[in-house]
Amino acid sequence: MTWLTWVLLLGYIGLSAALYKLFPKAGKPANQALIPVKNMMVVAELVGRKPWHALLLLIPYFNVFIFAGLMVDLCRSFGRFNFGEHVLSVIVSWGYFGWLGKQDDVKYEGPILVKERAFRKELAVAEKTRDKREINRVYGRYRDFEKPFYREWAEAAIFAIFAAAMIRLLLIESYIIPTPSMEGNLNVGDFLFVSKIHYGLRLPETILMIPLAHNRAPFTGGESYIEGAELPYRRLPALEAIDRYDPVVFNVPAGDSVYITPGRNHYPFELRAGGMIPQQTERAIANGYYKLTTRPRDKRDHYVKRAVGLPGERLEIRDRQVIINGEAVPDPENVQFSYIVSPAPTAISDEWSDWGISAEDYYQDREGNMVFFLNQDQIDKMKAENPAISITHTDKSAEGGIRMYPHDTKYYGNWSVDNYGPVTIPAKGMTIKLDDATHRLYWRAIRVYDENPSYEAKGGKFYLDGKEITEYTFQQDYYWMMGDNRHNSEDSRIWGFVPEDHILGKPLFVWFSIKEGSLANGVNWHRIGRSGSAQGGR
Repeated sequence: MTWLTWVLLLGYIGLSAALYKLFPKAGKPANQALIPVKNMMVVAELVGRKPWHALLLLIPYFNVFIFAGLMVDLCRSFGRFNFGEHVLSVIVSWGYFGWLGKQDDVKYEGPILVKERAFRKELAVAEKTRDKREINRVYGRYRDFEKPFYREWAEAAIFAIFAAAMIRLLLIESYIIPTPSMEGNLNVGDFLFVSKIHYGLRLPETILMIPLAHNRAPFTGGESYIEGAELPYRRLPALEAIDRYDPVVFNVPAGDSVYITPGRNHYPFELRAGGMIPQQTERAIANGYYKLTTRPRDKRDHYVKRAVGLPGERLEIRDRQVIINGEAVPDPENVQFSYIVSPAPTAISDEWSDWGISAEDYYQDREGNMVFFLNQDQIDKMKAENPAISITHTDKSAEGGIRMYPHDTKYYGNWSVDNYGPVTIPAKGMTIKLDDATHRLYWRAIRVYDENPSYEAKGGKFYLDGKEITEYTFQQDYYWMMGDNRHNSEDSRIWGFVPEDHILGKPLFVWFSIKEGSLANGVNWHRIGRSGSAQGGR
């Protein structure tokens, strides 16, 4: 068992011992406190709920709310209405109720929820009469339910925070699109609702964290969680399978180790490849200014890309064309590539902006050319507006070699952004023969993602748990994720396969959108309500 399991078990034993002293004050046999499940059923009865209500404690994660409610109501049933005591009854229930059971002046005052329901009923009748004296008389009979305004606000705020945290953890979460890697379908500045249940709810793993924060603490900086209290990976059944070109939100697998620098995070393989990190930043990392941060699976950075390759498929890219199992597949709607536009425009016109071409969609290369990221529809409109304009593909052959996954030039040195593979995407149950080439391509999936830390290559042979192996069978499905902005996307071509256990959810719709990521530029009203799952081919 993990130390967290021990803490929870000892806490439950401690609470049972505390209830052993408390139950007799309420006329209940002390030994009922020592019977698992039965003790919580008695607590439910003492506060005014049906005994079966305690069975809701068996529902993972939601049981946090059930437990907190029972403990606070038990506290109130013994006449304790102090806000601080309510907090203690939840956080250190074993200690608080152990102390309460030793107080001679503490008496059980009956089920608080029965009393509260009577109060609400009488108050509702009095408020209908609009007679202030009658309303005051009701409050006079039930003084325990009077709360100062700051207490009401504090309790409402705490409930709202934890309710929002639970919804975020288990149902739907909101994300903002920060980069143009999915431009044309999901734009910079789009606020996106993402369902966590469509592809199978991945139950939370890291539990000691700041509510509503992902991996960075607000205001203070630093990580927003404490490692060492992770629950094992579990996923509920999916409502639907991931199909080709489905947009997917996931934890970027390379994010298990990152150098956190202003602007963006960098990965160790970028250091090894060379030339992928600004020289100043690379020197700062080498000098120890930026430390390597390791992150648990559910606290790695979130990416949204399109599932281009599915488990077990053989994927290849030839001259920008994706080929699956030997057959070309149509590109998603609005897929973008980079083009040299000549003559170079001096500014983006309002008309071009309406076409979805923003200031982030172009730059000047080292040769002085103006390079634009465009889809075919934008190209057609630009040519219709100015037939003399020249729009030609950029040469991406230099963006390859050590920069491309698996960052190995011995066997894969000719792979580039536009000409990549072929590569077979691992599937659960798929077996590969191990040799030097397959080891270099799949070692990270075997050792890190399939969690085989003992896997190693030594002397031309391969070992798992100290035993020589000649083949390996994958333990989970993997996916090949790519952005729609093919020449401005950090995706599987850079950091490789995405394991199933990194999949987070399915984009639903854009609930708000600001132009180019800044509210100062205005609101994209036409994008609000747009589906987050736009796909299709052309």
